[in-house]
Amino acid sequence: MRLQDYISLGWDQLKRRMVVTLLCAMGIAIGSAAIIVALAFGESITHYAKVQMNSFLKMDEIHVSANGGGRSVEGSSVQEGLTAPKIELIRKLPHVRSAALFRTIDYLSFKVDDTKQGGLRLVQADLDKLAEYGFEFGQGSPSAQDNAIVITYAATFDLFDTRLAQLQAQGGDVGDSRDRLRVSYPLYQKRLILTQTIADANGIVQKTNEYPVRVVAVLKKPEGTVGYEGESIGYISEGLAERIMEGAKAGRDGRTAQEPELVIKVDQPSNVAGVESLIRKLNLQTQSNIHYEKETNDQFRIIRFIFGGAGAFILFVASISIVVAMTMSTYQRRRQIGIMKVLGANLKQIRNMFIVESALLGVVGGLAGILFSYWVIWAINIVLQRFAESDEILFISLWILPVGLLFALLTGVASGIYPAVKASRTDALTAIKRD
Repeated sequence: MRLQDYISLGWDQLKRRMVVTLLCAMGIAIGSAAIIVALAFGESITHYAKVQMNSFLKMDEIHVSANGGGRSVEGSSVQEGLTAPKIELIRKLPHVRSAALFRTIDYLSFKVDDTKQGGLRLVQADLDKLAEYGFEFGQGSPSAQDNAIVITYAATFDLFDTRLAQLQAQGGDVGDSRDRLRVSYPLYQKRLILTQTIADANGIVQKTNEYPVRVVAVLKKPEGTVGYEGESIGYISEGLAERIMEGAKAGRDGRTAQEPELVIKVDQPSNVAGVESLIRKLNLQTQSNIHYEKETNDQFRIIRFIFGGAGAFILFVASISIVVAMTMSTYQRRRQIGIMKVLGANLKQIRNMFIVESALLGVVGGLAGILFSYWVIWAINIVLQRFAESDEILFISLWILPVGLLFALLTGVASGIYPAVKASRTDALTAIKRD
């Protein structure tokens, strides 16, 4: 007999026993849907956890700094520091999406509108590349102007109001706490006066340098920061950073800005280790958070195993119903089996007939399970959006669907083995005489 003959016979038998077929298919559908939904839960949790982890730990970034000690690499003398040729070479490495210099310059106070005072940690950066590093703008956009500054959302908070301070000094009621003098103030498109104080070795102020800047953009408020808006940071151009560093040289301690750091964006976190290896050959130090990936992958693997195991157990329970149904079918069809044997059907053909029939039952149940799993995920997403107010939506990856169907098929085949063996052992003459 050909495979299509087995399929035709099996399909006919399933249609004749419609009620039993529907009940068994329903059991398999629930089991396969449980596996699909369980794997979808694990996949969704893994996906959103990795997104959040990459957002906070920036798994696709490599921080590169100069390597001290003057070591040579592979027997040849290598120029130290983050030189322009090295930076250009790094930008051309495979999988490098972007490379930009960042450097903390100083912490300066500022005035705005002659009434508000605050402070900013100034960081030299390529303002045009901030978006490539995950910076999201709530207002405005970067500018190529030398006096442009991009500030964090936190910089608009906790400003000192000099007018309230004067009112307090004159006996006005502004509250008992000094915190009442701290206010929020919109800074977008405002002109800030950065103030740099220069003191001698005795701490006596010799002069102050002022650097007028224009706020061209304000970064978005960080998500999940209720009651904490982040750090007050101002990102400035290289030209302005050079002027501020030059002005600081006359200070009492001759303080200088931190060494520049090259921050590299890699196309995929999985490629970070390879890029790091190439950069170290340039006698540069690298730092990344890629070592967290293995730890988190192990944890996510456990989560998938737990969810998948729960679905597999449900599918195992469903397989029991198939064994019972197919065994009952063997008892009810013993006359048919006896006639087939008398007409020349061998044991293998009878076994194959029952196995194909149970496999068809598994496929039908698996297809129904896929449809059912989409309904379940859809319902859960509605609950998450309306009641939990969550933007994290569950999803079913395409690779999960064939896995669920395969489990349903294997369950059907495995459940049909015992009834098939029992049917093949039926004595033909006895079965015919009894019926």
